Amino acid sequence: MMSRHLGARRRPKWGLAPFCAIAAITGMITGTTIAADAAQTNAIHFELPPLVQPASGEHHPGKVVWTDLVTSDLAGAKRFYGELFGWTFTDIHTGDSDYSVALHDGEPMGGLLERPVRAGEQRQPAWLTFISVRDVAAAERATVAHGGKVLSKPRSYPQRGRQAVFADPQGAVFAVLQSTSGDPADELADPGEWIWSSLVTHDPGKGAAFYQTVFGYEAFDFSSDDGQEHVLLATNDYARASSNALPAGTTPAHPHWLNFVRVVSTPDAVAKAQALGGRVLVEPHPDRHGGLVAVVADPAGAPFGLLEWTVKDSKEVAK
Repeated sequence: MMSRHLGARRRPKWGLAPFCAIAAITGMITGTTIAADAAQTNAIHFELPPLVQPASGEHHPGKVVWTDLVTSDLAGAKRFYGELFGWTFTDIHTGDSDYSVALHDGEPMGGLLERPVRAGEQRQPAWLTFISVRDVAAAERATVAHGGKVLSKPRSYPQRGRQAVFADPQGAVFAVLQSTSGDPADELADPGEWIWSSLVTHDPGKGAAFYQTVFGYEAFDFSSDDGQEHVLLATNDYARASSNALPAGTTPAHPHWLNFVRVVSTPDAVAKAQALGGRVLVEPHPDRHGGLVAVVADPAGAPFGLLEWTVKDSKEVAK
């Protein structure tokens, strides 16, 4: 019997999260194509800060290590996330691009990029998920060879490293990052930090197989009361993400990645998000580890998840 740890020793800047049945409740999210904006995110012409300071020297391929919000209202997004999670922001302005680095307790959490919506365009703001790789070129070859698409060619940033934006064969957009300073440590997220990422897609098994090829994941099927397929993705004995079924009848049914922030109380966080102008896409719902999960959208429409995580010890899942 082979087992893999879920959870972590203490706070991940991202990705050692609970073994949670979030897939059953994410189908209500409105799908959106963020390909063009995701590609623009990778083409910004200013220096991005190092992923880790000081350099860690750690590398965890397959771990979600960064997120970028592409939004039409940067000032509004900063107000919303700052009030909701206590994030602070460092602004970077160059040319026609406005970008802010989001910080939690002084640690970089992600970026916010403003892209105005032009007349006639229909674009919903969204978070772009960055996954660690050792070699962006190798990830690009694997993506193309297995039916994915390159949306933005690999690009280097002096302090950050090398990154690119792809789409998987079912259309979900994601990015890869080869960090020059190393990856964040494998520690459990504090409240206000990203804790989990979930691929919601038409065929979780095929989705998992694609990401296994690109990132070297081990995949584990896990049961759920909804009768749909859910697959856990792990590397180095840690759960990194999951591949989950997009429920039938979802309109529009566009595969996507959904990112979750750890909170102390999901109902309280939902209420605060609503008070700040956000809206609830999925009401707080019991999760298999005992907490509650929910999905909300910020005032501009970008969806993200809220997740309680109160269990102190790591859990394991048997293969």
